[in-house]
Amino acid sequence: MKHFSKVILLVAVVLLAGFGVHRLTHQTTVPKSATTQTAKKSTTTQAEAKTINWRKPSESKAYPDLKAHPNAWLDVNTSRQRVYIKDGQETLYTMYCSTGTGKENGTPHGTYHIQEERGKFFYNQNSGEGARYWVSWKDHGIYLFHSVPTDENGHYIKSEAEELGKSAASHGCIRLSVADAKWVYETVPYGMKVVIHS
Repeated sequence: MKHFSKVILLVAVVLLAGFGVHRLTHQTTVPKSATTQTAKKSTTTQAEAKTINWRKPSESKAYPDLKAHPNAWLDVNTSRQRVYIKDGQETLYTMYCSTGTGKENGTPHGTYHIQEERGKFFYNQNSGEGARYWVSWKDHGIYLFHSVPTDENGHYIKSEAEELGKSAASHGCIRLSVADAKWVYETVPYGMKVVIHS
């Protein structure tokens, strides 16, 4: 009888211990999962809320060496507001941009080539905006890659610059960060292919 009581007691202890471990494991697992989801959500929110610095290069890595990529071309995606420097299908570098708005001021879609016209500054009285580091790609000085806009004195218009990479905002040209526009002005050669699409 004593032996039987010990067995029952032992079974009861094992069952209680098993129940306790299961409960402890269950309680530990749930918060872990919740913490992971919170961390993922926090990371996503941080990525989405990333501030675009319209003065600096779009990426932290160096611009591509175009001498090493003689067939590089510019892929402009108007729905993503991005310019991809590509060699074949390989993306070498991604730039934030703002393209034209609506039907009247939309950026023309199609295949073009960098033209010979380029300059360090322009100001358009009709639009009340200018820009730095411009390079023509259509209609010889009409459609350009250029920096975020400036006023007539060459001061950047912050409210316009802050739209970079977020939404279409130009009169048809392709706006870039100041650093990216300067790189295009100084580096992108005459004749480089430019493909613009949504």
